[in-house]
Amino acid sequence: MTQTNNEILTLVTGGNRGMGLEIVRELAAKGQHVILGSRNLVKGQQAADQLATEGYSVDVVELDVTNPDSVTQAAKQLTDKFGYLSELINNAGAVFDFGQNPSDVSTELLKRDFDINYFGMIDVTQKMLPLLKQAQQAKIINVSSMMGSKSEALNPASGVYKAVAVGYQSAKAAANMFTVQLAKEMQRDQLNITVNAIDPGMVATEFGGATPEQAKAMGAQPITHGVARTIELATDWNNKDNATFSNTEGPVAW
Repeated sequence: MTQTNNEILTLVTGGNRGMGLEIVRELAAKGQHVILGSRNLVKGQQAADQLATEGYSVDVVELDVTNPDSVTQAAKQLTDKFGYLSELINNAGAVFDFGQNPSDVSTELLKRDFDINYFGMIDVTQKMLPLLKQAQQAKIINVSSMMGSKSEALNPASGVYKAVAVGYQSAKAAANMFTVQLAKEMQRDQLNITVNAIDPGMVATEFGGATPEQAKAMGAQPITHGVARTIELATDWNNKDNATFSNTEGPVAW
């Protein structure tokens, strides 16, 4: 039996601003019960209050993906309150080395890129997996980036060909491999859990230190465009795709 969206319990990491907040908003509008994960609980509650003025009621959980204790506590709270999870959307991410040459970028910045985009994402996924296993059907959606595609980094016609952020790009490439291997594990273990990666494209947010206006001037798409593929996959319970990497235009090369 296929689930309907009004039975879905979804956790969105990095849900208090930017694309995360828009994902929370649109999934709540679709009828899902959404849990807004925020590194800062006050900012998370402020975001939830904002959504309440728009007619959407969401839960908030303090969740700093780079802090293992925070992730453990969040998983415990969700276990105690709900006992299951239908969807995990790993949206939290950041770039710390944009435009820096690989020949001299500091290893400290590389570690920060990996902490949030790779190690943090894995920690959250592993600790939420027992909850996902309790659902009739579950999805893990990892918000990745075409910047993590080695194929597109070597493609002169690609929009990311000239982009340089070796720490961020490497972390996303590593996260893509985790996506593939976890998807294969779920399939091998015959679990009704799919694992897929999404490329939002260049979106007009504060990501990378730019203002939304600066990002728009550089050709960035509106936030609604950036979350479109995530929303499509997160709300289509007939879609059983697994181990895919896609955006609004179709498949993205790994």
